Amino acid sequence: MQLSKYNASGNDFVIFHTFKSEDRSQLAVSLCDRFNGVGADGLIVLVPDSNSDFKWEFYNSDGSSAAMCGNGSRAAALYAFKNGLCKDECEFVTTAGVIKAKIEQNLVEVALTTPKKLSDEFSELGFDWHFYDTGVPHLVTFVNDLSKFDLQTSATMRKKYNANVNFAKLENGILKVRTFERGVENETNACGTGMAASFYAGYKSLKFAPNLKVNPKSGEELWMRFEDEVIYFKGMVKHCFDTTIY
Repeated sequence: MQLSKYNASGNDFVIFHTFKSEDRSQLAVSLCDRFNGVGADGLIVLVPDSNSDFKWEFYNSDGSSAAMCGNGSRAAALYAFKNGLCKDECEFVTTAGVIKAKIEQNLVEVALTTPKKLSDEFSELGFDWHFYDTGVPHLVTFVNDLSKFDLQTSATMRKKYNANVNFAKLENGILKVRTFERGVENETNACGTGMAASFYAGYKSLKFAPNLKVNPKSGEELWMRFEDEVIYFKGMVKHCFDTTIY
Protein backbone atom coordinates (compact mmCIF):
# COMPACT_ATOMS: atom_id res chain seq x y z
CA MET A 1 0.00 0.00 0.00
CA GLN A 2 1.14 3.54 -0.75
CA LEU A 3 0.93 6.15 1.98
CA SER A 4 2.29 9.54 2.98
CA LYS A 5 3.64 11.14 6.13
CA TYR A 6 2.58 14.72 6.97
CA ASN A 7 3.45 16.95 9.91
CA ALA A 8 1.34 19.88 11.12
CA SER A 9 2.76 21.92 14.00
CA GLY A 10 4.53 18.94 15.51
CA ASN A 11 1.61 16.53 15.09
CA ASP A 12 2.49 13.84 12.58
CA PHE A 13 0.10 11.69 10.57
CA VAL A 14 0.14 8.75 8.19
CA ILE A 15 -2.33 9.45 5.37
CA PHE A 16 -3.67 7.53 2.38
CA HIS A 17 -6.83 7.52 0.28
CA THR A 18 -8.95 4.61 -0.89
CA PHE A 19 -12.44 3.83 -2.18
CA LYS A 20 -13.59 1.65 0.71
CA SER A 21 -14.57 2.46 4.31
CA GLU A 22 -13.75 -0.19 6.90
CA ASP A 23 -12.44 -0.60 10.43
CA ARG A 24 -8.72 0.21 10.31
CA SER A 25 -8.05 0.47 14.04
CA GLN A 26 -5.46 -2.33 14.05
CA LEU A 27 -3.80 -0.91 10.95
CA ALA A 28 -3.55 2.43 12.78
CA VAL A 29 -1.79 0.80 15.73
CA SER A 30 0.65 -0.94 13.37
CA LEU A 31 1.44 2.07 11.18
CA CYS A 32 1.68 4.58 14.05
CA ASP A 33 4.15 2.44 16.01
CA ARG A 34 7.38 4.49 16.13
CA PHE A 35 9.59 1.41 16.44
CA ASN A 36 8.00 -1.19 14.17
CA GLY A 37 5.87 0.99 11.88
CA VAL A 38 6.06 4.37 10.19
CA GLY A 39 5.48 6.29 13.41
CA ALA A 40 2.74 8.91 13.87
CA ASP A 41 0.25 10.48 16.27
CA GLY A 42 -2.59 9.29 14.08
CA LEU A 43 -3.80 7.63 10.87
CA ILE A 44 -6.00 9.52 8.40
CA VAL A 45 -7.83 7.67 5.63
CA LEU A 46 -9.68 9.64 2.94
CA VAL A 47 -12.67 8.05 1.20
CA PRO A 48 -15.17 9.43 -1.36
CA ASP A 49 -18.24 11.38 -0.28
CA SER A 50 -21.19 12.30 -2.50
CA ASN A 51 -21.80 15.73 -0.95
CA SER A 52 -18.29 17.03 -0.35
CA ASP A 53 -14.76 16.66 -1.69
CA PHE A 54 -14.09 13.64 0.54
CA LYS A 55 -14.74 12.08 3.93
CA TRP A 56 -12.12 11.09 6.46
CA GLU A 57 -11.61 8.27 8.91
CA PHE A 58 -9.37 9.37 11.78
CA TYR A 59 -7.59 7.04 14.21
CA ASN A 60 -5.38 7.86 17.17
CA SER A 61 -2.14 5.94 17.55
CA ASP A 62 -3.82 3.51 19.95
CA GLY A 63 -6.40 2.58 17.31
CA SER A 64 -9.27 4.55 18.84
CA SER A 65 -11.35 6.78 16.58
CA ALA A 66 -11.62 10.53 17.03
CA ALA A 67 -14.32 12.81 15.68
CA MET A 68 -11.95 15.65 14.88
CA CYS A 69 -8.31 16.74 14.93
CA GLY A 70 -7.38 20.33 14.10
CA ASN A 71 -3.84 19.69 12.93
CA GLY A 72 -4.97 16.51 11.20
CA SER A 73 -7.61 18.45 9.27
CA ARG A 74 -4.94 20.79 7.90
CA ALA A 75 -2.71 17.86 6.97
CA ALA A 76 -5.61 16.04 5.30
CA ALA A 77 -6.52 19.13 3.25
CA LEU A 78 -2.98 19.56 1.93
CA TYR A 79 -2.69 15.83 1.15
CA ALA A 80 -5.99 15.91 -0.75
CA PHE A 81 -4.90 18.96 -2.74
CA LYS A 82 -1.51 17.46 -3.61
CA ASN A 83 -3.19 14.23 -4.73
CA GLY A 84 -5.82 15.89 -6.91
CA LEU A 85 -8.75 15.08 -4.62
CA CYS A 86 -9.77 18.72 -4.24
CA LYS A 87 -8.99 22.28 -5.30
CA ASP A 88 -7.25 24.89 -3.13
CA GLU A 89 -10.56 25.53 -1.36
CA CYS A 90 -12.38 22.43 -0.19
CA GLU A 91 -14.69 20.89 2.34
CA PHE A 92 -14.74 17.43 3.83
CA VAL A 93 -16.78 15.38 6.26
CA THR A 94 -15.63 14.36 9.73
CA THR A 95 -17.63 12.76 12.52
CA ALA A 96 -17.71 16.19 14.18
CA GLY A 97 -19.17 17.85 11.07
CA VAL A 98 -18.08 19.45 7.81
CA ILE A 99 -14.67 21.14 7.78
CA LYS A 100 -13.78 23.84 5.26
CA ALA A 101 -10.17 24.44 4.27
CA LYS A 102 -8.16 26.90 2.20
CA ILE A 103 -4.70 25.99 0.92
CA GLU A 104 -2.02 28.54 -0.06
CA GLN A 105 1.06 26.51 -0.97
CA ASN A 106 1.92 24.81 2.37
CA LEU A 107 -0.07 27.25 4.51
CA VAL A 108 -3.48 25.78 5.36
CA GLU A 109 -6.40 27.43 7.15
CA VAL A 110 -9.42 25.45 8.32
CA ALA A 111 -12.77 26.61 9.66
CA LEU A 112 -13.46 24.38 12.64
CA THR A 113 -16.86 23.13 13.77
CA THR A 114 -18.89 25.45 16.04
CA PRO A 115 -17.48 25.31 19.60
CA LYS A 116 -19.78 24.02 22.37
CA LYS A 117 -19.65 24.82 26.06
CA LEU A 118 -19.79 21.56 28.03
CA SER A 119 -19.96 23.02 31.55
CA ASP A 120 -19.48 26.16 33.61
CA GLU A 121 -16.00 26.88 34.95
CA PHE A 122 -15.08 24.65 37.92
CA SER A 123 -12.12 23.99 40.22
CA GLU A 124 -10.45 20.64 40.72
CA LEU A 125 -6.98 19.40 41.75
CA GLY A 126 -5.86 22.97 42.40
CA PHE A 127 -6.74 24.35 38.96
CA ASP A 128 -9.67 26.28 37.48
CA TRP A 129 -11.05 24.48 34.43
CA HIS A 130 -13.00 25.52 31.35
CA PHE A 131 -14.71 22.74 29.40
CA TYR A 132 -15.41 23.08 25.66
CA ASP A 133 -15.94 20.86 22.64
CA THR A 134 -14.09 22.18 19.58
CA GLY A 135 -14.60 18.98 17.60
CA VAL A 136 -13.61 16.82 20.55
CA PRO A 137 -13.91 17.67 24.29
CA HIS A 138 -11.17 19.73 25.91
CA LEU A 139 -10.45 20.83 29.45
CA VAL A 140 -8.50 24.10 29.64
CA THR A 141 -6.75 25.73 32.58
CA PHE A 142 -4.81 29.01 32.47
CA VAL A 143 -1.59 29.13 34.48
CA ASN A 144 1.17 31.65 35.17
CA ASP A 145 3.88 29.07 34.60
CA LEU A 146 3.56 26.41 31.90
CA SER A 147 6.11 24.26 33.71
CA LYS A 148 3.18 23.50 36.06
CA PHE A 149 1.95 21.17 33.32
CA ASP A 150 1.67 17.88 35.16
CA LEU A 151 1.21 14.50 33.50
CA GLN A 152 -0.46 12.91 36.52
CA THR A 153 -3.00 15.73 36.87
CA SER A 154 -3.62 15.59 33.13
CA ALA A 155 -4.08 11.82 33.11
CA THR A 156 -6.49 11.97 36.06
CA MET A 157 -8.63 14.70 34.48
CA ARG A 158 -8.51 13.02 31.08
CA LYS A 159 -9.87 9.75 32.47
CA LYS A 160 -12.51 11.34 34.69
CA TYR A 161 -13.94 13.60 31.96
CA ASN A 162 -12.93 11.60 28.86
CA ALA A 163 -11.37 14.76 27.46
CA ASN A 164 -8.07 16.17 26.29
CA VAL A 165 -6.34 18.39 28.86
CA ASN A 166 -4.72 21.76 28.09
CA PHE A 167 -2.53 24.09 30.12
CA ALA A 168 -2.38 27.57 28.58
CA LYS A 169 -0.77 30.97 29.14
CA LEU A 170 -1.07 34.30 27.32
CA GLU A 171 2.40 35.86 27.18
CA ASN A 172 3.32 39.02 25.26
CA GLY A 173 0.22 38.66 23.10
CA ILE A 174 1.00 35.03 22.21
CA LEU A 175 -1.11 32.14 23.49
CA LYS A 176 1.09 29.22 24.55
CA VAL A 177 -0.52 25.81 25.00
CA ARG A 178 0.57 22.38 26.20
CA THR A 179 -1.81 19.44 25.64
CA PHE A 180 -2.30 15.93 27.00
CA GLU A 181 -4.18 14.00 24.31
CA ARG A 182 -6.48 11.06 24.81
CA GLY A 183 -5.74 8.24 22.40
CA VAL A 184 -2.05 9.10 22.64
CA GLU A 185 -2.29 9.19 26.47
CA ASN A 186 0.60 11.59 26.76
CA GLU A 187 1.63 15.12 25.95
CA THR A 188 1.92 15.80 22.22
CA ASN A 189 3.88 18.51 20.43
CA ALA A 190 0.66 20.21 19.35
CA CYS A 191 -3.11 19.79 19.28
CA GLY A 192 -5.18 21.95 16.96
CA THR A 193 -8.53 21.51 18.68
CA GLY A 194 -6.79 21.98 22.04
CA MET A 195 -5.34 25.30 20.93
CA ALA A 196 -8.77 26.24 19.59
CA ALA A 197 -10.42 25.38 22.92
CA SER A 198 -7.79 27.38 24.84
CA PHE A 199 -8.20 30.34 22.50
CA TYR A 200 -12.00 30.21 22.72
CA ALA A 201 -12.03 29.85 26.52
CA GLY A 202 -9.72 32.84 26.82
CA TYR A 203 -11.79 34.87 24.39
CA LYS A 204 -15.02 34.09 26.26
CA SER A 205 -13.79 34.32 29.85
CA LEU A 206 -10.62 36.44 29.87
CA LYS A 207 -11.33 38.90 27.05
CA PHE A 208 -8.61 37.63 24.72
CA ALA A 209 -8.38 39.38 21.36
CA PRO A 210 -10.39 37.70 18.56
CA ASN A 211 -7.17 37.17 16.57
CA LEU A 212 -4.10 35.66 18.22
CA LYS A 213 -0.80 34.00 17.43
CA VAL A 214 -0.55 30.59 19.11
CA ASN A 215 2.51 28.52 20.01
CA PRO A 216 2.13 24.81 20.89
CA LYS A 217 4.90 22.82 22.59
CA SER A 218 6.60 22.40 19.18
CA GLY A 219 7.14 26.18 19.11
CA GLU A 220 5.70 26.60 15.62
CA GLU A 221 3.69 29.72 14.82
CA LEU A 222 -0.03 29.29 14.29
CA TRP A 223 -2.90 31.73 14.09
CA MET A 224 -6.40 31.59 15.56
CA ARG A 225 -9.24 33.98 14.80
CA PHE A 226 -12.88 34.05 15.83
CA GLU A 227 -15.25 35.45 13.22
CA ASP A 228 -19.01 34.99 12.74
CA GLU A 229 -19.11 32.36 15.51
CA VAL A 230 -16.44 30.29 13.73
CA ILE A 231 -12.86 29.54 14.86
CA TYR A 232 -10.36 29.73 11.99
CA PHE A 233 -7.07 27.93 12.48
CA LYS A 234 -4.05 28.55 10.19
CA GLY A 235 -0.52 27.23 10.02
CA MET A 236 2.14 25.52 7.93
CA VAL A 237 1.91 21.84 6.99
CA LYS A 238 4.95 19.77 6.04
CA HIS A 239 4.82 16.93 3.52
CA CYS A 240 7.50 14.67 4.97
CA PHE A 241 7.63 11.74 2.54
CA ASP A 242 5.73 9.14 0.50
CA THR A 243 6.44 5.44 0.83
CA THR A 244 5.18 1.95 0.06
CA ILE A 245 4.44 -0.58 2.80
CA TYR A 246 4.39 -4.29 1.91
